[in-house]
Amino acid sequence: MRTVSIVVPVYYNALNLPTTIPELLALEERMSGHQLELVFVDDGSGDDSLAVLREFQGRHPDKITVVKLTRNFGSMAAIQAAMSVASGECVGMIAADLQDPPELFLEMLRMWEQGQKAVFAVRADREESFGQKLFANSYYALIRRFAIRDYPSGGFDFFLIDRQVVNEVCRVSEKNTNLMTLIFWLGFPHVAIPYVRRARRAGKSRWTLSKKIKLVIDSFVAFSYVPVRAVSLTGLVFALIAFTYGLIIIYDRLRHGTDVRGWPSMAALVGRS
Repeated sequence: MRTVSIVVPVYYNALNLPTTIPELLALEERMSGHQLELVFVDDGSGDDSLAVLREFQGRHPDKITVVKLTRNFGSMAAIQAAMSVASGECVGMIAADLQDPPELFLEMLRMWEQGQKAVFAVRADREESFGQKLFANSYYALIRRFAIRDYPSGGFDFFLIDRQVVNEVCRVSEKNTNLMTLIFWLGFPHVAIPYVRRARRAGKSRWTLSKKIKLVIDSFVAFSYVPVRAVSLTGLVFALIAFTYGLIIIYDRLRHGTDVRGWPSMAALVGRS
């Protein structure tokens, strides 16, 4: 019997977990010929998330693994930590807030059994605020324009991947990146399933503006040449300005005899460097 692992990053999800965990456990009854493993990573939560996880682990020690991080490292690091522990022939990822429908894993599993190395649940729409939709749509549009042109336009962070893909992700061991973009960038055969992301049922999202900005920076530094090219172009422009200014200083000294001791030669040297 093959094992299906589902990893769940947890950060201030004490209100969600009593609903999320039973729904995930119930999937095993519908996974014919597979056994289920749940790996939860508490990413430095300051609420009762760890206590809730330990309680369910005590009830289902053969199904639930709990990893406790020493502090908050971020969701990407938490997912990587869970992947390093998961033992399944395939590994799925879902958020703890149940905005993504767990039952979609059953369709993903069927596609994996048909030979797909990666199955991505791509958001066709979101039951979220205008601001959240605007940021998400802008971010993925920039990814498609400047980094990975065929990246799913709705983005994804709900997926099921083969053990081979998991091993490659762990081997890369990238710390500051968008893990989902990394999985897509690896180029394994994949298929996308569209779905509508639901509104959050309970609790408050900890996906702050600063974390969103960090994700944007990490994504473009890791997967796009634009930042490097922008820095190179800026350096070239300033070098040309300095060189031109040096020529002007030398011309002014030779043509008009402007006597600023040491200044023309120093400016020319700086400009040429």
